[in-house]
Amino acid sequence: MNAPVDVAQHRAEANSKYGIIDCDIHPFPKPGALNKYLSARWRKHIAEYGQFTTGPYAARGTYPRFQPFLSRRDSFPPDGSPPGSDVDFLREQLLDAYNITYGVLEPLLGGNSSRNLDAAAALSSAMNDWQVAEFVDPEPRLRGSILIAADDPKAAVAEIEKRAADWRFCQIQLGSKTSEPIGRRRYWPIFEAALKHGYSIGLHVGGTQSSAPSAGGWPQFYAEEHHTLTHSMMNQTTSLILEGVFDVFPDLKIVMIEGGFGWVPQLGWRLDAHWSKMRSEVPDLKRKPSEYLKTNLWYATQPVEEPEQPDDLRQVFEWIGWDRVVYSSDYPHWDFDDPHTAWRFQMTEVEKRQVLHDNALAVYSFK
Repeated sequence: MNAPVDVAQHRAEANSKYGIIDCDIHPFPKPGALNKYLSARWRKHIAEYGQFTTGPYAARGTYPRFQPFLSRRDSFPPDGSPPGSDVDFLREQLLDAYNITYGVLEPLLGGNSSRNLDAAAALSSAMNDWQVAEFVDPEPRLRGSILIAADDPKAAVAEIEKRAADWRFCQIQLGSKTSEPIGRRRYWPIFEAALKHGYSIGLHVGGTQSSAPSAGGWPQFYAEEHHTLTHSMMNQTTSLILEGVFDVFPDLKIVMIEGGFGWVPQLGWRLDAHWSKMRSEVPDLKRKPSEYLKTNLWYATQPVEEPEQPDDLRQVFEWIGWDRVVYSSDYPHWDFDDPHTAWRFQMTEVEKRQVLHDNALAVYSFK
């Protein structure tokens, strides 16, 4: 049995040796914060028509209803602003408390999932301006994600080109719920632009909600809906591999964010078994599917799997590869993972540093 974790001791040890890189921090705008980054046309449009998203509800998260802002109850700033909206409080509660060297911002505001593609492009651009002006400029340990309207590849590439030389961005952000599987060729110009400018793709759970979140329809419980997010990561991984994305773009790096990682080994085994019997269907695939899982994909830790026997999780890390896993906290959400208590088995110092720091340097563009 593992000894109880001394949180204070582990935090002090980690903070004294190296800084932590957090690959999933969610900023949130205060009311009206985006207006100054939108043109008069789009301020007027949103004021009159609202944001026509792909979800079934206009003014809140999709069914079923969840905790306000999906956040920890202690993450509301002292002035009552939404969690993740105050950079000073974020600095105090996360960056300083955990010695975060770099923090990757992952805005989840729906702008890049609008049904109106022109609005999606305008909102994505406004959010890009907002996150760097109000978070990265006052706190350079943070880095932004380039939000794009993925269903409009021309506009998406234009937005990537616009931000390409800006050190304040470290990746391109896509959602795991897309109009079509992400490997389809309509999305390839985005991958090409990412490689051209040295960016990885951050594939974060969520995105467009053009159909029920599960193959069986609409769930009754939040626990069901929350779990199906993991299924979207498996679907997109399968699409990327079988559609040949990594053969056409062999240097493309994609980080799977907030979808867990316990599914990775079994997906590789199953795809390999199918491929061995039906490889004639995908004759251009150059390698076994499981091999791409270890060369082009990285996996953010949150939410960390919690097996009854903690050392079973070590075996999962071994199967995936210690060089494939990056730490993510999901701050300020309710299922935040503390980097010193998230996994309940003993890591070597080399393994710990790989997960908490070094692996992220291999996949993100920190300029």
